[in-house]
Amino acid sequence: MSKILMLTSEAAPFAKTGGLGDVLGALPQALAKLGHDVRVVMPKYGAIAEKFVSAMNFQFYMYIPLGWRNKYCGVFSLEQKGVTYYFIDNEYYFGDQTLYRWDDLERFAFFDKAALEILTRIEFKPDVIHCNDWQTGMVPVVLKAYYEQNEFYRGIKTVFTIHNLKYQGIYSVDAVKDFFSLDSSYFTDDKLEFHGCANLLKAGIVYSDVVTTVSPTYAGEIKTPLGGEGLDGLLSARENSLFGILNGIDYDEYSPKTDPYIACNYGLRDCIEGKRKNKIALQTELGLPVDGDKVMIGLVSRLVDQKGLDIIADAMGSLMEMDIQFVILGTGEEKYENMFRHNAWCNSGKVSANITFSNEMAHKIYAACDMFLMPSLFEPCGLGQIIAMAYGTIPVVRETGGLKDTVKAYNEFTGEGNGFSFYPADAHDMVFTIRRALGFFADKTVWNKLVKNAMKEDFSWEESAKEYEKLYN
Repeated sequence: MSKILMLTSEAAPFAKTGGLGDVLGALPQALAKLGHDVRVVMPKYGAIAEKFVSAMNFQFYMYIPLGWRNKYCGVFSLEQKGVTYYFIDNEYYFGDQTLYRWDDLERFAFFDKAALEILTRIEFKPDVIHCNDWQTGMVPVVLKAYYEQNEFYRGIKTVFTIHNLKYQGIYSVDAVKDFFSLDSSYFTDDKLEFHGCANLLKAGIVYSDVVTTVSPTYAGEIKTPLGGEGLDGLLSARENSLFGILNGIDYDEYSPKTDPYIACNYGLRDCIEGKRKNKIALQTELGLPVDGDKVMIGLVSRLVDQKGLDIIADAMGSLMEMDIQFVILGTGEEKYENMFRHNAWCNSGKVSANITFSNEMAHKIYAACDMFLMPSLFEPCGLGQIIAMAYGTIPVVRETGGLKDTVKAYNEFTGEGNGFSFYPADAHDMVFTIRRALGFFADKTVWNKLVKNAMKEDFSWEESAKEYEKLYN
């Protein structure tokens, strides 16, 4: 049994904005089920729901040195599904409703130091501290710079996970020096320096014992100039201690058998009829022509460049020539929101643009659609395609990152596969792939086999947790 401390800026169900929150909501609990002593430290945001806040227990308070300042730090705890969560309380830094804001360097410098300072008070010496993304990238640096001189902290190993290399936490050297009380020796090009600034994600990569990311293919892509975001040389240098471990999903939350949000629950045996009933219910709700045999393609996404939406924009003319319905859910950049609104207005019987985010509507789309579109330019892991498969919705994806690792292109000669994929980031190849999928949809024997192949896939957190367990050992 290992003692594992996980540090994160967000974790479901308390506070989350994306995939990081999902991972830190599920992975600690999966590790706890394997018998490990897992503790999670995160900020006590004002956005955390009252039902969780009222269940927390106040532990103690202390003052955290932050450069020349000493800042109040309250510590609250809550046990959930075998995991102890500690919440770092400071109203000035974390009391409002936003998880991220303009002064994040100072906020997370405080958080990183607090996460290390509280360990002696809670009497928990971890075997491994598992840090996540740039917000906790300085923890391995500070641990080596100051805390390892203390017997209590000596011998603690560090793991650093990159959830998305694009977000790196780049700040002025002077500011980072101030908040972390570091001298100039830490700001050379082989350490924290990055184009004249300090890079907090780079700090985590340089100083951690092991670096991980969220899919095997993405672990390879980030060692190349195309995917490395300026850090490919460093990541290549660390390739012997760089590992890609796929994220999982919580099948308790994403199960068509028990999902409370969908119109008709179904399993592997009755999936075809179940999906048809959900499609008719969604068509009725969205005001689309009701036709259970019409191919429905879903897109649930942040509406940003990364998600390949320029490819979709270029392909909309061709898509509208097809006999399909296209259902979009998400928010993001104004140009993409307006593009989908415009197409829905011009093709009201074919396109439903839901420019919002609704967890309930997302579940309905996963259950009702025949195909799920993810033409991402890059995708560290991606959860949408995995969730879609759980509901028997066939992913059509671009071969990148976790999409390549999870979606196996259908082979009509062997009957193997769980989706469709293309590689070039252009509309022509995406449209060709969708047309190919539509051809197989017309053959119900083939399509029903494909749906069942997808639903049989197991991307549970238990499997991912076993990979992390090997790494910790």
